[in-house]
Amino acid sequence: MVSQLYNKWLLQETTSFSRIIEMAEDLNSYPNNRGNSTRIDGALLSLRIASGLAFLYHGGAILFGLFAGPGPQRFALDHGYPLVLGYLVGLAQVGGAIAVLTGILTRVGAAALIVVMLGAIFLVHLPHGFDVSNGGMEYALTQLLVALALFLAGPGAYSLAPRLPRGLQKL
Repeated sequence: MVSQLYNKWLLQETTSFSRIIEMAEDLNSYPNNRGNSTRIDGALLSLRIASGLAFLYHGGAILFGLFAGPGPQRFALDHGYPLVLGYLVGLAQVGGAIAVLTGILTRVGAAALIVVMLGAIFLVHLPHGFDVSNGGMEYALTQLLVALALFLAGPGAYSLAPRLPRGLQKL
């Protein structure tokens, strides 16, 4: 079965967003995964909750100044960014968190979170090394990888995605 999937993928010359999703779905339909689907769906729900709550917290602090956070003006000023970037980072985190938590447009939300975490790693944390206690990239890298996993796997069965129109369910 795996060799059949591999040959099918090799015959496809284009790699696009929809092709990556199709490849992930092919792997999910692999016979040995069918018995594990409940565990996989539970694991995806756990990842969505953990990551979504963290991004909701941090995004709320940036976008709205919640939890004694900086708000968009101070966030932008502290990092030397244009004000619009403060709003975009906060909005991407809050919107991405809501998408990930609900399972509605999970891949779109995860893509937004991936962009934010790449920015956080390369623009803020990388100069401080790996250790999070020294301001390093450890936590941002972990969140990046969780968002990447959700982007590739989708929300799983325990989500509100089935309530969307059929064309939007895979986003």
